[in-house]
Amino acid sequence: MTQPTTRGPAASRSPALLSFADRIAAALKHLMHSDAAGGVVLLLAAAAALIWANSPAQDSYHALWHAMVGLSLGDFQFSQSLHFWVNDALMTVFFLVVGMEIRREMHSGALAEPRQALLPILAALGGVAAPALVYLALVPSNELMNGWAIPTATDIAFAVGVLALLGRGLPPSLRIFLLTLAIIDDLVAVLIIALFYSGGLQWGMLMFAALGLLGVYGLQALGVRRAWFYVLPGAVLWWGIWQTGAHPTLAGVVLGLITPVYMLQGRESAAPVQRVAASLHPWVTFGVMPLFALANAGVSIQSTGSDTATAGGSQVMLAIALALLIGKPLGVVFVSWLAVRLRISALPAGMRWSHMWLTGLLAGIGFTMAIFIATLAFTDAALLNDAKLGVLIASAVAAVLGLAFGAYLKRSRPAHPDASAHSPDARQTATI
Repeated sequence: MTQPTTRGPAASRSPALLSFADRIAAALKHLMHSDAAGGVVLLLAAAAALIWANSPAQDSYHALWHAMVGLSLGDFQFSQSLHFWVNDALMTVFFLVVGMEIRREMHSGALAEPRQALLPILAALGGVAAPALVYLALVPSNELMNGWAIPTATDIAFAVGVLALLGRGLPPSLRIFLLTLAIIDDLVAVLIIALFYSGGLQWGMLMFAALGLLGVYGLQALGVRRAWFYVLPGAVLWWGIWQTGAHPTLAGVVLGLITPVYMLQGRESAAPVQRVAASLHPWVTFGVMPLFALANAGVSIQSTGSDTATAGGSQVMLAIALALLIGKPLGVVFVSWLAVRLRISALPAGMRWSHMWLTGLLAGIGFTMAIFIATLAFTDAALLNDAKLGVLIASAVAAVLGLAFGAYLKRSRPAHPDASAHSPDARQTATI
């Protein structure tokens, strides 16, 4: 005798409804890991900050980010502005993901093979040096020179997001090259922050930071793989680095670089460096970075070029914009061409020099990291305002130029490209 089938809530749903729900879930999952969507959200957050900071409610914008937020535990009290919590605390998570990306690429990605990694490394160094030189050539020899590192940085999420908006039709190696270049660029930016924007270091507090680092290594030695267990030693490391006088977000890079790259057989489906980065990616892309943009992109356009003209604010804004728009692509392309010409390296498969120019244009999108360095370079509010505006203008123009040039390359791509154009000999003798 056939037993009656018990139908629960899930079983009572129609296959069409289940299929629709699955499609929605899959679409949301794809959206949360989409570079293009992340770039759009970042752009909207920056636009919202600009509108808010130049609206009749602009006082509320500045009041919000200067509001004090603190923690209290018994006699211990710690209070800082909301701006501090975003720039110095939440951005540590962003740098943690950056550190993990570098670690993963060094282990099994574009940075694992020295020859494969050499060209994007050299291109990134060219893209750091040239904008700095352009900036220094355009500002007088005074305190304005402290902003030389602002145009050296590339925004990973925004640059890759703009490239993703172009869709198919460009060589896959272009995205890998741009991502690798941006990662190296951010690594250099981290080193610049540590060496040039950390002030006088209190070396005694390094022992406190070392305790946090020792705690991390101790948990790893015990085989602890749950990320939450590392929050406490990570916080100790963050506090110690902050107390030394260095920027506390460096703690995120350190933690990312020492995240395990091997998975435990039979216990894990992915290594911690992949699993943690994947779980943090949506939070960073749709939470931390838009919040950072909202807190830092609120530039008062009305005050630009008036009170700061005598202090060189206009010079700073122009120098940053030109350094990003001209220095970045020139540095990236020239050093890459030189490396290929000298047979030190070769263009990635499928890429032409026109694609390298596109990479240089997209590398001119400084945004997050450039604004971050600007907050460290200038303490004067008027100069910082002009520096941010220069970054925003250059990043917006670079994004538009990148989209337009990328669309042109897609339309002008030959139907049957000459394979010999990508041979080592052809690449080595190619002209820009």
